[in-house]
Amino acid sequence: MQRITAPDGAGIVVHSTGSGPDLVVVHGGGVTIHEYRRLAARLADRFTVHLYNRRGRADAAPRREPYTVEQEVEDLGAVLAHTGARRAVGHSYGAFVVLRAALRLPLDRIAVYDAPLRLAGHGLPTAFLDPAEEAVRAGNTARALAIVGAAVNPHSPASKLPLAVRTAICRAFLRTEVGRTMGSLVGMTLAESRQIEAYEGPAEEYAGITAETLLISGARAAPYFTEINDLLAAAIPRAQTLRVPGSPHNGIAVAPPALINPLTTFFTAPTSPATRR
Repeated sequence: MQRITAPDGAGIVVHSTGSGPDLVVVHGGGVTIHEYRRLAARLADRFTVHLYNRRGRADAAPRREPYTVEQEVEDLGAVLAHTGARRAVGHSYGAFVVLRAALRLPLDRIAVYDAPLRLAGHGLPTAFLDPAEEAVRAGNTARALAIVGAAVNPHSPASKLPLAVRTAICRAFLRTEVGRTMGSLVGMTLAESRQIEAYEGPAEEYAGITAETLLISGARAAPYFTEINDLLAAAIPRAQTLRVPGSPHNGIAVAPPALINPLTTFFTAPTSPATRR
């Protein structure tokens, strides 16, 4: 564990494991690096894996207000500079951070899993934001989680249940360790979703990414993640897509061989000179 300093002077704690080329993991919303222990362990025999909690979590500094994704990019830049890494993998909102970062930071290879972008009307729905924020203001965390969960997993049978039933399920979920974490971070998750909304635009906005790019979606995740990847693949010069069979939105944390094997192959392939900056 090492403590480094962000551009604004805030501390960032970097947790590293394994040996080999440096690879930074940027976690998703509503969770901490704790959820990515299996991913790190299964990559550690080929890579030195670096994880850090994004701001507002256990060993991380508070967020600056007003919050923008740019402070996430600055923090990732500090981690890259400290570790010397030129490879990064991001999940969910962390995938959004990595894609924004790849537009201006020195990254040779990036992989993103279920990137929740808004691309000119396609992708993550945003109608859930107002009622979810209202639930947070009312102190009804279970209701907020129920609303967010249905937006992220609209294809799930549970998302078709009445809101009152979903809220009751989430109330029970809040008694679990993961549920307590997600509940404590739901306000941050909504602030992140507002950033996704604010950066809505055509896929061509990402055409400036020169890194080799692997766009991953879970076959059991919401279909719009695959749609986003297809749109990005047509815009990013050195992009390819991967749809992982049987994998849900949190499949990267489960780290099945169907994901780890192609991910390892991608990150160990020679990088073409054209992608080096």
